[in-house]
Amino acid sequence: MGRSFALGAALSVPLIACTSLTLTRLNSAQKKPNNVWVFFTVEQGDEPVAGLQAEDFQIYEDGDLVSTYESKQVIQNPEVAAVMYTMLLLDVSGSVSESGSADQLVDAAQLFTDRVGKTQKVGVYAFDGEKELHSVTPFTESEGAVSGGLDGLRTYKPKDPSTNLHGAVMEGLKELKKSLDKEKKPLKFGTLVVFTDGTDRAARFSREDMKGELLKEQYKDYEIYAIGVGAEIKKAGLGDIGRDGTELATEQTGVKAAFEKVADRIERHTKRFYLLSYCTPARKGTHTVRIVANSKNPKGSGDLEWDFSADGFGPPPDCDPNTPPVFPLKTGEVVDTGKIQGDSGGSGKVKVKASASASAGN
Repeated sequence: MGRSFALGAALSVPLIACTSLTLTRLNSAQKKPNNVWVFFTVEQGDEPVAGLQAEDFQIYEDGDLVSTYESKQVIQNPEVAAVMYTMLLLDVSGSVSESGSADQLVDAAQLFTDRVGKTQKVGVYAFDGEKELHSVTPFTESEGAVSGGLDGLRTYKPKDPSTNLHGAVMEGLKELKKSLDKEKKPLKFGTLVVFTDGTDRAARFSREDMKGELLKEQYKDYEIYAIGVGAEIKKAGLGDIGRDGTELATEQTGVKAAFEKVADRIERHTKRFYLLSYCTPARKGTHTVRIVANSKNPKGSGDLEWDFSADGFGPPPDCDPNTPPVFPLKTGEVVDTGKIQGDSGGSGKVKVKASASASAGN
């Protein structure tokens, strides 16, 4: 009997490993009459799990399954509470603008913005040897505006043909944060994608200056990718920039494919976000919620838990699960959840993650 049990236990280990899903709660809230919302991600390993429907989730309160007839659970569009920005930062120094490769860069960037722009706002900025960035297209949801701005780079001639790579990354992060800060939605997710064909030649800022900026708390959860092309690129140390992924192309013909790979990562990881809304049957007291996700492709399951207060709950009026959520937390802010009504994270502190995608390897 003992040998049989040991064999069964050994066989179960890889089965659990390959079928488990990871659910990560980013925010949650509750509001009268008896609405509950939770914003979370679903992943299997490092891969996002997309396409789950309301019926793929089971809701338990204090260990008991909540009937779907009572909960009226729905998956809302994350855009009602969250905004996602991607900044594309392009190297237009002399080695790019004067080498005849500008058209290839613009074409690749256009394909990138077309794909990423379907799910979030995209801003395009450029840099050369000057200290300041050049605004090609501020953050917008208009495809026409992005296309028109990019076309201008086909004939762009820099006043300073050097490469201010380190300074551009630092300024890009600041501009991305400044743009996100203007948004009124409570959940904000930022991604920076940097394209360059070589090393920093301007030396306005050192590599250590740039790395120090990247380590600042306000950028801690931003996703940052780097795309490099050219013979110099191995010297550029792009890994210091693209902490969530780098794509390298030794020839200009590989630029399009490199942009497509990064766009694919961002596009897929954006789909891992879920906003589940339901009507709780609880009317008083603190309750433990457990949400279980069941996926058919990929096959797997996983769960998450948190506590919320139902004091004063109960209709009238009737609960509408399609009501937009009221998330009190600001992106990136660390707060004491015991002092903020609405976040149901329980005791201690909760960190709201502000990234557009999960970390991706090279």
